[in-house]
Amino acid sequence: MYNSQEMSNFIITKVQSSNLEAVSKGTTILSDLRYFFSENENNRAINCIMRVMEHINIRSSMVGVEKKDNCKFTSLQVLNLLLLFPFFVVKNANRYSGSALSHLFVCEKDMFYRFMNDGNVKWRKLLYALNLQLIKKIQNESNVTSDKPVCLIIDDTDAPKTGNHTEMLGRVWSHVQQKSILGFKCLTLLLSDGTSQLMLDFSLHGEMGKKKDRIQGLTDKERNARFTENHKGQAVEERINEYMMSKIDRAIEMVKYAIKRGVRFDYLLVDSWFTNADFVRLITSRHIKCQLLGMIKLGKTRYQTEYGNLNAKEIIKKLQTKKLCKHNATLKCTYCTIDAKFAGTTVRLFFCKRGRNGQWNGLLTTDTSLSFLKAYRIYSMRWATECAYHDCKSLLNLGKCQSVHFSAQIASFTLTMMQYNILCTVKRFESYETIGGLFAEVTENSLELSVTDKIWELILDTILEIAELVSADACELLKALIDGNPKFHKLYKMYNLYVA
Repeated sequence: MYNSQEMSNFIITKVQSSNLEAVSKGTTILSDLRYFFSENENNRAINCIMRVMEHINIRSSMVGVEKKDNCKFTSLQVLNLLLLFPFFVVKNANRYSGSALSHLFVCEKDMFYRFMNDGNVKWRKLLYALNLQLIKKIQNESNVTSDKPVCLIIDDTDAPKTGNHTEMLGRVWSHVQQKSILGFKCLTLLLSDGTSQLMLDFSLHGEMGKKKDRIQGLTDKERNARFTENHKGQAVEERINEYMMSKIDRAIEMVKYAIKRGVRFDYLLVDSWFTNADFVRLITSRHIKCQLLGMIKLGKTRYQTEYGNLNAKEIIKKLQTKKLCKHNATLKCTYCTIDAKFAGTTVRLFFCKRGRNGQWNGLLTTDTSLSFLKAYRIYSMRWATECAYHDCKSLLNLGKCQSVHFSAQIASFTLTMMQYNILCTVKRFESYETIGGLFAEVTENSLELSVTDKIWELILDTILEIAELVSADACELLKALIDGNPKFHKLYKMYNLYVA
């Protein structure tokens, strides 16, 4: 099955180095890994991920930075390795040494730190390059049928920080905790078709705060203690300019950019913060066919109705008086519907409440053909963002980067979203029930790889010692062991990349 020359080469390779020698400058990280992992059911998850990643064409020019003279890897190779971190149970660059991945591609942690801290990396461009190819793959190859519309979803989430030296760091209001926290607000743009979702874009935001003597909620001493760096002319400068930008203005720019890049959707879903005249005008002025669907505040905003210029509470009262409220048995709620003029266009308003003493909630849509039940079901797709946030934070460490560099924070958020999008795409095509289940299977195989590597080293060391003691040929001993035992045979196949 295996000749003596193969065995000899194999043992020589292992004697020379306990780790795989560093890959050549021209190698493709992903193709090497695809070769390394045998095509078997045990490695199904990692092979699925490799197949998806291998067919994503990201050119070196998209990265925005050239290869460093003292670095054995290109910038694109470094990016590929960083994307693989969570799939090989590498929490961060500091944990790279000793991981299963480091046994295959030998390098120092500083290589990753330098790359992530580099303000010239075009992270938004890279994220969109990945996403557009994943969207194309889903559109062309998916056999999943769904009657749900494609939705673009705007939302934000807290990104708390424990250290106080991070560049641009400040205090922001957490609606979840109902208090001010140290960190960032992460505004996200997500695309969902009801089966899978992709994180398209994001921006990190701060808040000035209400107290003039505590800008961003920090004292002068606390602000001065933060790391600072000159980013003029770098790609990250755009991100810094977004930091104090209105989230509404930034969200509008995100949607415009997505449309410009060719992203198409049926509905833009937003919460009450973003349901305003600006967003209505944005959607109604687009040349593509899309609609707005969002929650509204029951505040002072007025709508031109057949009963006059009324705010939400006045509309509800008028519809109750006219006995135009209905009961929906499916949702077990009372609701009413009215068309009105708002921001120069006709919109449809829905109001609903549960129980006799329940609170009224409102929805606004530019799609005047929608029924209440359908509008409710479409809007419920916004829950996809909460699922995405949960998976990103619990599995992929979203927002957990400890670097003081703002560039590294942008890099970390982008990498997490790219990793999540890859997992979502794999889940869609491989019928995994949850992202968590897929992730668990991937990491289990990676941990097995790391343990197996250590066991194999011990086996080879033992064979060499036995061969020396009994004056036998180590190659013949290894050949006999592999040929006579299926488990050792599998180990050899798994690690025959070492022979190359």
